[in-house]
Amino acid sequence: MRNLVVALALACASVGAAEYSNPVIYADYSDPDVIRVGNDYFMVASSFHFSPGIPILTSKDLVNWKILGHVLPKLGFHPSYDMVPPFPLTDSVSKPVGDGLRYAGGVWAPSIRFHNKLFYVYWATPGEGIFMSSSSDPAGPWSEPVMVLAGAGYEDPCPFWDDDGKAYLIHSKVGAGPGILHAMSPDGKTLYDAGKTIIEDKVNLPIFEGPKVYKRNGYYYVFAPIGGVETGPQAVLRSRTIDGPYETHLALKPGNGLKGPHQGGYVETPSGQGWFIHFNSTGAFGRIAHLQPVVWKDDWPIMGDATTPVLKHATPDTTEKSPDFKLQDSDEFSSNKLGLQWSWNHNPDNTRWSLSKRPGFMRMEASKSSYLVGARNTLTQILQGPQSDITTRLELGGMADTQRAGLSMFGVKVPWAGVVRDGGENYIAYSNAGEETRGAKIDAPAVILRAVVKEDQTVQFSYALNEKGPYTNLGPRTQLAKFSWWKGSRPAVFTYVKNDAAGYIDVDWFRLAH
Repeated sequence: MRNLVVALALACASVGAAEYSNPVIYADYSDPDVIRVGNDYFMVASSFHFSPGIPILTSKDLVNWKILGHVLPKLGFHPSYDMVPPFPLTDSVSKPVGDGLRYAGGVWAPSIRFHNKLFYVYWATPGEGIFMSSSSDPAGPWSEPVMVLAGAGYEDPCPFWDDDGKAYLIHSKVGAGPGILHAMSPDGKTLYDAGKTIIEDKVNLPIFEGPKVYKRNGYYYVFAPIGGVETGPQAVLRSRTIDGPYETHLALKPGNGLKGPHQGGYVETPSGQGWFIHFNSTGAFGRIAHLQPVVWKDDWPIMGDATTPVLKHATPDTTEKSPDFKLQDSDEFSSNKLGLQWSWNHNPDNTRWSLSKRPGFMRMEASKSSYLVGARNTLTQILQGPQSDITTRLELGGMADTQRAGLSMFGVKVPWAGVVRDGGENYIAYSNAGEETRGAKIDAPAVILRAVVKEDQTVQFSYALNEKGPYTNLGPRTQLAKFSWWKGSRPAVFTYVKNDAAGYIDVDWFRLAH
């Protein structure tokens, strides 16, 4: 009888338990790493060639997140991040594009840690080296980046401070593997040695990357994805000494519709619950964040439901909740500061945009370029799924001949809808894969552009000449690129001019509905 009462009590409790659904962040925050400080959780993610770099998200409950700030005000690693012409185009999605652009470069797989009252973030750029920045406040400001290891070909660094005060840095190499460990100065700025390979097994640990070091119950653990972005599982290795040898265990495997429950970070709540935030690749929506429960058995972590990813689960046992936290998106441009949701394609030319020249509008001055991929000051934010309805209102009175302006789903092939100024007249236009199709001439002083992104990862552009509509379709329903220089497609406002004329647009507002 007693067992029946207990069973009924547990059943009633589970019925009333709050649940979350995956993904917890349906947006391209790839290669996430997470820590808890007090009752607050902080996450960083790859930002590649977008500026400012390294977004920091915060949460109280691991389910609801908002953007707190960025580590890097600009990408200062190489002049190419300033988009200085001339530069050729290639079809590459994994290497810098020409000598004047660094698509797919920039920040790869940062890690975040808290030590001696300081937050530390480490990251690699594939062409320059491994860097570190620190701050007493995760919202910033952050210190100037320190180059910890110079040279091309490094990726995915993670620091570790041991109980005895000794510090270490682990990382892999571009091309995924091996795992290399360095002794490091306690301030996290200087490596003491050339590094020792501690993990390399191309048969059982193929495409080893993203290592994160933890210590628990006397074991050193290295959490690392293997097998590649699209279909790889999550491995966990352990050893009684930090330099190995390591045993291997698969903690999370593909399942429940997730082909690659991949790279991420481990964190515990104040009550000791374990949780793992990882990404799963979803094509045009990028690599979106899932949250998996973690239980420990025989000093091994078991993620999800017996290593299978969960789609729903009881919410984490956190001290506080943050249901009002959400990713910032819509913008009326009424502030004198750019919203945290925004980033630029490469570094912007700050002399050519303003929120103060016409208060309540974003003034964007056109730079000279032959094509959108090479245009400076393309203003973007991360696409949110599983679907989005995106609209923006552009005032056109400042446009010059040969100027283009509009709304893009920025990525490979850069589909866009907008306005072309030619011979003193404005024309509606649609473009995809470099093929521009001109539509009707418009005399209105402003245009509203709309992009409706569906769960099937297509976009339908349309336009209207006032807020009440009607909207007229521009171009066919267009398939978004599945992968764009390591990123998903991104809604973006742009303008550029093909000659030396001085033109501008005023962006009135930018609104999103999900």
